[in-house]
Amino acid sequence: MFSQMETIVEKLKKDTRINPEEIIFCNIITFYGRARLPQKALQVFDEIPTYRCQRTIRSVNTLLNILLRCREFDKMVEVISGIEKYAAPDACTYNIMINACCTMSDLERAWYVFDEMRRRGVEPNSVTFGTLINGLCVNSELETAFGLKKRMEMDFKIKPNARIYVALIKGLCKGGHLSKAIKLKDEMLRKKVELDPAVYSTLISASFKAGRKGEASGFLEEMRRNECKPDTVTYNAMIHGFCQENEFDSAFAALSEMEKEGIKPDVISYNVIIGGLCRERKVEEANDLLQDMPRRKCAPDAVTYRTVFEGFCDLKQFKEAASILDEMIFKGYVRHSSSISKYIDDLLEGENEEVWGCLFSLVKRNPTDRCIWRLLTSLVRKNNRSDSYELFDRLINGDSLSVG
Repeated sequence: MFSQMETIVEKLKKDTRINPEEIIFCNIITFYGRARLPQKALQVFDEIPTYRCQRTIRSVNTLLNILLRCREFDKMVEVISGIEKYAAPDACTYNIMINACCTMSDLERAWYVFDEMRRRGVEPNSVTFGTLINGLCVNSELETAFGLKKRMEMDFKIKPNARIYVALIKGLCKGGHLSKAIKLKDEMLRKKVELDPAVYSTLISASFKAGRKGEASGFLEEMRRNECKPDTVTYNAMIHGFCQENEFDSAFAALSEMEKEGIKPDVISYNVIIGGLCRERKVEEANDLLQDMPRRKCAPDAVTYRTVFEGFCDLKQFKEAASILDEMIFKGYVRHSSSISKYIDDLLEGENEEVWGCLFSLVKRNPTDRCIWRLLTSLVRKNNRSDSYELFDRLINGDSLSVG
């Protein structure tokens, strides 16, 4: 896809009849950022003038945003240091810079940027305050966060939006202040702030953690009354809570309710249940759900397979574990041999054919793993197996191993 785009863009450079608009390059920079190709994005930004197009704060902000997304903080500093060549920083520029500081947990620097913004006559907006408040909450500075909320309302006449309330509610729940978080949600309702499903998802999770699971279902009903539609994250919070309480019937009921509501469960929905079942040694039930996922139109991922594989290994059901491993290899979800390192004692006994088959499958896929070498050398030394000798020789000689 990128090669085709780059061919078209190169033609634009040569066709002097066309003067491309800056938005085209902003979009290209964004595409590279989403693909985690920050160097390509920087190259496009540097070459904008060669297309007979002037760089403005718009393309600068676009570049800064993708550098932040890619965690290229040093590159951000370089761009910011030369920003005056293109235009004066605007509110969006400062918001990105504050976000970068908060991402690095450098709140002192974030406050400096906020003060610099005001010194330059750039008015902070709801995004500015939302970014700072979120950074403060993530770093457990709740008192300062609520002080800033009050300041934005009193001094700047800016009403907190749903994003700001979500950040504060998450901060309160993280600190174990569920009752205060509920009061803040009630404040949202009183002030007619548009509700966000993340508010209720956070409260549901916190209710289970606080041992107040009876309130979780009430939040779900309240959402519907307030015309705030639950989403996948909301139901996943319910499912996770039920699984933590080992209430698997309720977890499956929540899964069914999602589907009835037209909300598609994602792989996380299933992984949470499968993880809970395996934790309670109900691995057969977990495996049944794994096998049923394709019918439910949700593909298992590497985490799904790993959880069931390790569940069977914990029960020393190595035949079933080997079957899961074969399926993983077939689907390209290759497991590192260290995943069975805690079962080395069983492997080194060398008496279980299913254990040996499990190891053999791992070796064929990853012949350079140090855990495999440890196991193989121990097996050759201890068990005098002809197949281990053969495999050992092929590894030493660098012969290829085909998966069969």
